[in-house]
Amino acid sequence: MTHGFLAHARCFAFIAPFLAKDYDVVAYDLSAMGDSAVRENCDLAARGREMIGVARALGLFDGAPKPAIVAHSFGASVALEALEQLPGGFAGAAICDMMTLRPAMLEAFWAGGHTSPGSGNPDKPLRIYPDFATARGRYKLSPPQQVGEPFLFDYMAYHSLRRVEGGWSWKFSPAVFKRDNARTDWLTIGTKLVAAPGRKAIIHGEESLLFTRDSRDFVHDLGGKDIQIIAVPGARHHLMLDQPLAFVTAVRALLAQWHEAASD
Repeated sequence: MTHGFLAHARCFAFIAPFLAKDYDVVAYDLSAMGDSAVRENCDLAARGREMIGVARALGLFDGAPKPAIVAHSFGASVALEALEQLPGGFAGAAICDMMTLRPAMLEAFWAGGHTSPGSGNPDKPLRIYPDFATARGRYKLSPPQQVGEPFLFDYMAYHSLRRVEGGWSWKFSPAVFKRDNARTDWLTIGTKLVAAPGRKAIIHGEESLLFTRDSRDFVHDLGGKDIQIIAVPGARHHLMLDQPLAFVTAVRALLAQWHEAASD
């Protein structure tokens, strides 16, 4: 299970217990996020190798069934990279609310003066806040939204911060912004999603701004009509904070379906 940009593995902490009875669940912090250290030159290809490396180190490729991926937002891009690097290695990938918009919509977004998601200055040091309450007040979701379960939002915020000399600061490192965030990558993300080898499914918030009803049509237009697409009612981009029970129900149904298919 892989989290979104600047997030951490604990976004799955309240999902994992519903899966742990039937599956070995692995959620890890991407490099330079959460409690993971900084890795030099950690581009998307390196993150794909890391995902494969985590699975290999834990023996997940040693027998049947194959491991499945559940990846949210930026983590879904990492998952697609892993599928490309190791065709046939995974049982499937649940792509959870990854930004998938038509090029014309992205061009209009940029024309409005917006930068690409995940942009930032790698040379700007993290701000230090005098106390936890002040730091907590600066914690925001991207894109901005209210959440269905506020106590889960508080949990995410707490584990996004760490005590440092002089107060509190974020756990992620500015080094995460040292990456190729070219517009061409965003313009081709739908094509990459459809073309990635192996079984894929999409789980998205029915009210998401990043995977919309038109995104479904876009995926179909690109040739992905065989990709199962599940909309979670009442959820926006942050599925696990909006509708955690509905989200985990969708994940469980997919995993059971894939396991049954592998057993036939």
